[in-house]
Amino acid sequence: MAVKLIAVDMDGTFLDDKKQYNKARFLAQYAEMKAQGIRFVVASGNQYWQLISFFPEIRDEIAFVAENGAYVVNQGEEVFCGAFTDEQALMVMDELLPLSDVTTVVCGKNSAYISDQADESVVAIMSRHYHRLEPVADLRQVRDTLFKFALNLPEDDSARLRGALGHRLDGIIKPVSSGFGFVDLIIPGLHKANGIQRLQQQWQIGDEEVVAFGDSGNDEEMLRKAGFSFAMENARPEIKAVAKYAAGHHNQQSVLDVIDDVLAGRGLFAG
Repeated sequence: MAVKLIAVDMDGTFLDDKKQYNKARFLAQYAEMKAQGIRFVVASGNQYWQLISFFPEIRDEIAFVAENGAYVVNQGEEVFCGAFTDEQALMVMDELLPLSDVTTVVCGKNSAYISDQADESVVAIMSRHYHRLEPVADLRQVRDTLFKFALNLPEDDSARLRGALGHRLDGIIKPVSSGFGFVDLIIPGLHKANGIQRLQQQWQIGDEEVVAFGDSGNDEEMLRKAGFSFAMENARPEIKAVAKYAAGHHNQQSVLDVIDDVLAGRGLFAG
């Protein structure tokens, strides 16, 4: 079965520790993907406005499953946008905002929002993932289509918090780890696999025709679903257990190595 879709996570997968990739090599690959009729999808927990900055040459040609699947854009056109109700968003903030050791970013379609009292060092970290990040006096007063909450907290505390919030807000949010000390609170069911499935339906592509790469908890559903799923060498153990295959380290252009195999019809992709 020929590959028709390649989906990549970004941080810890497609990007190296400097948040870079070999652009010349990839753009040459992308030209060959187009020639072979293979779709390229960026599937990330990050903000759409941040993701398009990595692909200025082709941003209006490819698809983005942003915010862990809550916002899907293809060729510059919105395919899907999830949303909490106003009541649900306020319930989540009532739980989060009193937590003094957690910085909350409220993620919406038009921008992301952070308290104007947040520590500057944390704002700097969050700005790397949210190119549109607006400081506000009261997060409860934000008026936007809201579909995710991103939390920055010590890695050692992330599992405890995920468990606690998952119980308190059962059915409203699902906590997932996005790596590097971040926990995302997403709308249940609106994960990366769901976003990619919307594109698959539009393009009439089966799961067995999909190659996907990931490293963190928010990649689990995507990797379970893809016919060819790869966990990075630096992936969390539970993600390695889910993926069907292993790729090298994200600092070694390993995603591009596998894409070379796809394009050449080598190894797993022969015949």
